[in-house]
Amino acid sequence: MGGLIKSSVAKKFAMALSGLFLVLFLGQHFTINFSSVISPDTFNEWSHFMGTNILVQAVLQPVLIFGVVFHFVMGIVLEIHNRKARAINYVSYKGNRNSSWMSRNMIYSGLVVLAFLGLHFYDFWVPELVHKYIEGHPEDAGRYYGELVEKFQDPIRVILYVVSFIFLMLHLLHGFSSSFQSVGWNNKYAKGLRGFTVAYAIIIPLGFIFIALYHYINNL
Repeated sequence: MGGLIKSSVAKKFAMALSGLFLVLFLGQHFTINFSSVISPDTFNEWSHFMGTNILVQAVLQPVLIFGVVFHFVMGIVLEIHNRKARAINYVSYKGNRNSSWMSRNMIYSGLVVLAFLGLHFYDFWVPELVHKYIEGHPEDAGRYYGELVEKFQDPIRVILYVVSFIFLMLHLLHGFSSSFQSVGWNNKYAKGLRGFTVAYAIIIPLGFIFIALYHYINNL
């Protein structure tokens, strides 16, 4: 039993670290995308750097992909483990009184986010690979803004992005703060950190939604 507990704790710890890493990337990704609203030239410059820098392409990008896969695989493993642990149901148990909707449905919000990532890779990452490595086009540092705007001219795609980021918000509202608890962050700054994670979980997804709606409406 002790080995099982340690294993479960280790899995939660590893999942928390991967989640915090993905949250850090999310903020960086938002900063670049939001620059498209303020300055197309800045967006092109930053996007070109991310798309051509050898460190980003050869090191950070594979680490990011591994982090995404690892985080969601661990989430599924822990969900299966938790369901087995709850095999005996108590009549007096009231889920909505003991935990929030977000915490009880992390696996579902996570699956929606994972599906969105598949769409996002299909929309941006795969075309980028085709453009550079299959079709062999020369580097064009000014093409990124136009490609972004073109993607958001499809109202169906915009709706899917909006819905996906709402689910990301729900996922982060529980997951971000609980990640710090899983890694043992419990001190006098914990309350303030909780406030920061809630603000981050709301502002960043709403920011992405704003970007999608801005480019759709601005180019009608």
